[in-house]
Order: sequence, then structure tokens, then C-alpha cells
Amino acid sequence: MLYIGKAKVLKNRIKSYFRFSPTLMPSNKLSPRIFKMISEVYSLSYIVVENENDALILENSLIKQLKPKYNILLRDDKTYPYIYCDFNDDFPRLLITRKVLKGSKIKYFGPYSFGAKDMLDSIYDIVPLIQKKGSIKNQKACLFYQMGKCKAPCENKITKKEYAKLLNTAINLIQNKTTLILQLKQKMLKLSEQMRFEDAMKIRDKIKTIEKSQIQSTLDFAKNENLDLFVVKKTITKAVIIKMFIRNGKLISTKHNFVNITEDLQELDEIYKSAIVDFYSLDLPFVPSTILVDINLKERKILQDFISNKFKKKINIVIPLKGIKKQLINIAKKNCVELLKMNKINTNIIHQELKELFNLYKIPNRYEAFDNSHFMAQATVGAMIVWDNENFVKDDYRLYSLETRDEYSQMKELLTRRVLRFKENPPPDLWIIDGGLTLLKLAYDICQSVGVSLDIIAISKEKNNTKVCRAKGKAKDILYTLTRKIELSTDDRRLHFIQKLRDEAHRSAITFHKKQKRKEDKQISLLEKKGIGKAKITKLINYFGTFEAIKNATFDELKTILNQKDALEILK
Repeated sequence: MLYIGKAKVLKNRIKSYFRFSPTLMPSNKLSPRIFKMISEVYSLSYIVVENENDALILENSLIKQLKPKYNILLRDDKTYPYIYCDFNDDFPRLLITRKVLKGSKIKYFGPYSFGAKDMLDSIYDIVPLIQKKGSIKNQKACLFYQMGKCKAPCENKITKKEYAKLLNTAINLIQNKTTLILQLKQKMLKLSEQMRFEDAMKIRDKIKTIEKSQIQSTLDFAKNENLDLFVVKKTITKAVIIKMFIRNGKLISTKHNFVNITEDLQELDEIYKSAIVDFYSLDLPFVPSTILVDINLKERKILQDFISNKFKKKINIVIPLKGIKKQLINIAKKNCVELLKMNKINTNIIHQELKELFNLYKIPNRYEAFDNSHFMAQATVGAMIVWDNENFVKDDYRLYSLETRDEYSQMKELLTRRVLRFKENPPPDLWIIDGGLTLLKLAYDICQSVGVSLDIIAISKEKNNTKVCRAKGKAKDILYTLTRKIELSTDDRRLHFIQKLRDEAHRSAITFHKKQKRKEDKQISLLEKKGIGKAKITKLINYFGTFEAIKNATFDELKTILNQKDALEILK
């Protein structure tokens, strides 16, 4: 799959891509990236829908499912958390939700890209609100009352009017993070003075998390405006997307995502569109009527109509030219530049941290990661991917058709074929093996057999690690060296880097496996048409290993396995 796009008039879209004389070929007017893409086209298929809005939704859905080579792929597809308060209750509480809840008197605060839970826990530490819903129903005070963290409205120890004042104090802390952070710092200092250092450290960590979502700004919105903002900056290999959320004239949270530019000259317009559609495809409790961007988007009207139709309100996507909104755009752009700089610095730091973590001979710059793939021992393949300095080096990737059947033998064959090429293609600084300690020992034995001393680590999935957990970024992968089993937290950037390389190897192996499987299925189909059934094909595969070996077999070899008639049909 190369690309998924939409077109109002498909005929015109196709004409813009191709030149039809003297032969069918890509148009000279295309950008280098699109020209390269069209040069790789083998076939085209399309789906007809009712309108452009449906086309936009379908396009976004298919991109997420099929992950085409030339589309921008964003992984940030989960709903941001909101803090909400249901004023229908006699004694309302503050809670976190990612869903749109039913209720006429529900007030939402957010969205929060970072620190929603830490913020809520901190508020409950400062303001004695109800912490257990069941207490009101049972009309009995709980442990929080004894700890001084609740006023026990369940036993009528506080009136609704007095409780409403506490609730307003809590809401003010939500809306003014600076005040909340100041109170937390005061509490942290008191705990330090009391020699309660562990409790003080917990508050310090909460402060850091709450501060994460803030971009420091001295801008003062005179109006209580609600705005969402999207700004994108890119380099040759990386793009960063900043999202900022202004509620009631206050900048409440920010979020940034990095996107790998895997193909040259990815257009900013496409990254903007992907980010906007990705975010507003979710069910959101609140969407402002104005969205700020930095460039004039080609499909701005379509995007406006898409968001307006989804949330049943008029939405405008605006490029501010002056005033405080333009200043806000400038702040976001400056932060984009800094994030791109820091990302490069952080990558260099990660290499140093990996050296220390795994006790490597030197700081690794060039990595090779390996994985294999098969389906019931059919279309058995292996893949090697390469990361050098700051990028995947796709020209150095290698794909292998393997003859062995079990996973241990497949990895042995894959690594053996690699080490035999060390003379022409020198070994990297570090090998990453997709597997556990057994495959790691195998890799060391293979390297030692050719007299090469190479740093090697392995990464494997934790048992009972469900797909749901992995999809939510909670993949508890385990790292191995020869002497240690290393379990890092799921938010550790060192683990994320190793996972990134392992996942690329897995993707490469799966892609090649699918290609080989289609090829083998076609060969099986051709044999079956000639009367060579599945049982006979299985006998041939078990004996020869691959279809290529069957193709090169002599008449006598084929006759020995099957019979004279079948051997003649295969040779034809």
C-alpha cells in the first residue's frame, strides 16, 4: 500500500498524476516525493462515498488501519483526559473522564495532555472535598474524614452552601495552575522541614508533571476566549506538532508529537491535515468555535465542514495575522524549534544512557535489529533493519528467505547469513534481537564462531501482555544481556528507543512475509490447477524446503517424491 487519498473528481486527480503520451508515466509537474510515489504504482482501487465529509472520515480510518508508505502516520489517537464536575449532585465531586458524559449540568475542564491525575490528587490534598462516592449513599463518614481530608457531608457535618465554597476553591485551582503549584511548593517545603523527605519528593514529582503541560507565556487575553491551536515545524527527517488549548482566556495545556519523515519532502499541509483530522475524529466534550493554524491549508473548508458536522456547531480555522493570537502562534513556533533541537540532543543522550545501562564497549551509533516471520512454517522470512546516528538507513536493510521451520533455527540461519557478510559489510556497534535469553545466547555463539566480539541485547514481550495494554503504550517489554534481565518502566525513553528499532524490524519482516505468502499462494494455485493437491504440495515442501528448490529439482527427484505423471506436470 503506497498512499490513501480522496478526490472530489477522481478523473481530474488521476490526470494530475500521469502523463499519457508517448507512454504512461508520472507527470513532470509533480513534486519529487509524489513523482517517486507514482513511479512505484502498480494498481489503483477506489471507494465511492456520499460526500466529502464521509471521504475525509474514511481516509483517516483507512490510513490508521493500513499504514500506507506515503501517508503521514500519527499514533496519538487516544482521547485526552478532562476533569469534570456534575452539578446535578448535592455534593459534587471532581473526577477524570475521557468520554462525553450525559448530563445537563456537567462542567468540563481541559483537555489535559499531562498531569490530569496529579492535578486532581493535589487538589484533593489541599481542599477537603468528598473522595468516596459511596459515603454519601451510606450516610457514614469514611477514613478520609478521620484524616482531615473530607468534611463528612454524608453525616451533615457541613452544609451545601459551605461545601459549594470548597468546590469553588478547587475549581479556581484547576483554572489557575500557577496558584496550585505555589501551594504545592509550600507544602513540599513544610514536609522537608519535618524531615518527611519521601512525601516531599512525591509532591515534587507531581509539580513537575503538572508543569509539563505548560508553555511559559506572559500573554494576557483580555477576553475569556476558547481556542485550539495547531502549529507544525519540520526538518528533513522529523516534524513536530504542537497543540495548545486556551480555555476562558487561559492557556491550560499543551501537547507535542514528533513525526518521522520517512519519505523525502513530506508536505506541511498534509501533516496539518492529519493532525487535525486525527484529533477531532474523537468524541470530545468541548470544541471551541475557533481553531488557529500557521498556514493557509488547501483543504481548510473541508476540514471546517468535517468538524462542524461532527460537533453540530460552526467551526472556523483561522490564520491570525496580528494581535495576541498571532503572538500565540509565534510562541508555539519558537517551542517547535526548541523541541526539534532538544530531540536531536536527547537522541545523543540516549546512546550514552544505553552504553551505561547495558555496559557496552562503546557508545553505539549504528544498530542492527533482527526479526523473522512465518505462517505455520510457510513463507518463512527474516529481516534486518539498520539505524545509523539519527535515522533508519533503508538502503542497508536486508530481507532473507529462510529454509528452516522453527523460530530458533530461523534466527540461527538469519544471523549466520549476516555474520558471513561481515567482511563486505562490517558489523555495527550493537545488535538487537527480537526474543529472549535463548536467542541472545545463540547470537553470541554465532559471533564468536567467526571471531567477532559484538555487543548484543535482546528484547521480548512480557508474558500475558495483552494487546490492549500494548495499544495504550503500556508494553512491558523485557531487555536482556548475557548477565542481566532488565525491566524498565513503560515510559522510559531508553525502552522506547529499543522498541522503536524492534518494531521497525518486525514491520519489515511482516511486510516481506506477506509478499512471499502471496507469491507462494499463487504457486500453490497453479499446482492445484494441474492436479497437484495440498497433500502432495506439503510432501514437496517438506522435502525441498522452498518453491524455488522445487522449481530447480530434476525429473528423477520429483518422481521419487511423487510419481512420473505429477513430475512431468511440475516440470511443465
